[in-house]
Amino acid sequence: MSRSVRTRPEGSGQALSEAYDTALLDLDGVVYAGGAAIVHAVESLAAAQAGGMRLAYVTNNALRTPDTVAGHLTELGIPTGAEEVITSAQAVARLISEQVPAGARVLVIGGEGLRVALRERGLVPVESADDDPVAVVQGYGGPDLPWGRFAEASYAVARGVPWFASNTDLTIPSGRGIAPGNGAAVQVVRIATGAEPQVAGKPLPPMHRETILRTGAERPLVVGDRLDTDIEGAFNGEVDSLLVLTGVTDGAQLLAAPPQHRPTFVDADLRGLLTGQPEVTPAGDGFRCGGWTATAGEERLELDGDGAALDGLRALCAAAWTAAGEGSCALDGGKALARLGW
Repeated sequence: MSRSVRTRPEGSGQALSEAYDTALLDLDGVVYAGGAAIVHAVESLAAAQAGGMRLAYVTNNALRTPDTVAGHLTELGIPTGAEEVITSAQAVARLISEQVPAGARVLVIGGEGLRVALRERGLVPVESADDDPVAVVQGYGGPDLPWGRFAEASYAVARGVPWFASNTDLTIPSGRGIAPGNGAAVQVVRIATGAEPQVAGKPLPPMHRETILRTGAERPLVVGDRLDTDIEGAFNGEVDSLLVLTGVTDGAQLLAAPPQHRPTFVDADLRGLLTGQPEVTPAGDGFRCGGWTATAGEERLELDGDGAALDGLRALCAAAWTAAGEGSCALDGGKALARLGW
């Protein structure tokens, strides 16, 4: 099968925690939501680690330092060291350090995570466009980041100072709902200057490179809840992925996914690390998984059978993705998803 087209989710005879040496786990929507652990996350990660799988936590959020993230995870019951956390702040700091002299000044628009990452790479964070920075870096600064920081970035970028962004996620989950993310803040500076930043975070290669450099993973499995960051990042890095349905992606979005957003495996939550994944096999004009058979008609997806809802969703994905080829599925899958309770 071509690497660029995935026509069905894959199966695994082994538990994923045995088939892969390292889980590269997203945080929001995978391990926790609104700061609280997602159901089954703590015990599933403990079991995977006890079985020999290494765990690394990979986040596009550049606000918090690895120490802070590790402390939060440990409080949730997931003992974690700072070295097991990889952030987009670290990825963008490395990207900048490869393009500017050691000891160079960098204007920071964001939080402490960026400042710590820059110092780690021998760079000097500064606060003003008048401090003679050789680069501008922008990362999520939290809901209280003053509007004037965007103006400061705009002044420097308009003078021709190279501009970098930790990530461009438009939204970020919070305990009260979905809030504007760093991508929304980047758009403010883009509108003011007409410039484009170099971006490090998921799904782009600098983040994947940072993760592999820091973990030394040889058979990594990306675990995430977002198709456009986690799964696309795995696709770009040419590694396998597990989509868990505890975050932002629902069944309809998964069925409509273009090739770069199609995960290798799909499961309800992190318990999927501890089990094998059922095969999705051709069956007549469609595909079969568990007790379900799915076919793609001219206008809609058809689903027959009974059994585990996730098996039905996997069969539907196979039919939808095959019908779509290298595009996105436009077939009506509403009735089929309703049968599965989605």
